[in-house]
Amino acid sequence: MSVLYHFDCTNELHTVRDWLRFTVSAFNEAKLSFGHGSASSYDEAAYLILHTLHLPLDTLDPFLDARLISDEKNALLALLKQRVDKRIPVAYLTQEAWLGDFRFYVDKRVIVPRSFIAELIQEQFASWIADTKVVTNVLDLCTGSGCLAILATHAFPDAVVDAVDISPAALEVAQRNIADYGLEDRINIIESDLFSSLKGKQYDVIISNPPYVDAPSMASLPSEYRHEPQLALRSGADGLDATREILEHAADHLNPNGLLVVEIGHNRPTLEAVYPNLPFIWLEVAAGDEFVFMLRREDLIRNNLKLI
Repeated sequence: MSVLYHFDCTNELHTVRDWLRFTVSAFNEAKLSFGHGSASSYDEAAYLILHTLHLPLDTLDPFLDARLISDEKNALLALLKQRVDKRIPVAYLTQEAWLGDFRFYVDKRVIVPRSFIAELIQEQFASWIADTKVVTNVLDLCTGSGCLAILATHAFPDAVVDAVDISPAALEVAQRNIADYGLEDRINIIESDLFSSLKGKQYDVIISNPPYVDAPSMASLPSEYRHEPQLALRSGADGLDATREILEHAADHLNPNGLLVVEIGHNRPTLEAVYPNLPFIWLEVAAGDEFVFMLRREDLIRNNLKLI
């Protein structure tokens, strides 16, 4: 039985400090899985409490001894029950996710934003693009919530971005986020199965966080991940079905010296075994250098990958 039912929480818990301790204990006892914006039970508990109480998300200490009113206790307890009993990712409970300083609306129509590519976009691919003004066309393939497309407009202020996804429902969420940032004139929403509806279009940069979970990993995903659209996660037996399609057709959609940047999760060894002649450049992110690769258009052509 969950710790949430050991006593009447609203009667026994009074301050933010009380609720923080209780929430961390509940999350630990329930053995929740994290990775949808928080890395630990403490981080997620602090975020959920601050969000529910409409407090600054980066300021906890001044409020630790503040007492909650009854309505606040009830609202917080309702969210905690959903998080523990139903294993719903906290981002779906609060309907927001953060990448750095950027906030995005999310719900179950899209996976929770957490791409390593976000770090690289905000750095403007500095080691590979000397002048951001030369980037005028960007493609965000498998855009989901539209988060990477939005980041790209800020990183490349002269660029128009095509935000592409196979899911009409996901594109509805992307459209909402694009509108929230007032970027309707710079981001084009396109429904497409990868490149299928993009014939004739070419880009200076293609970024993609495609489905990349392999079959064994899909079978063992924690409950939290099963709330996300499976279409955005699974990618065949070895996790590379979508990546194969991207590699096969990307050169036809890149301008000369164009860059392809793709996230592939933990599939680096498998990918390198399948494409031993491709000179993958593995980009360094906070978690290491095995999750995101980059290729130039010329590398794709030189290695005789099939073009459209």
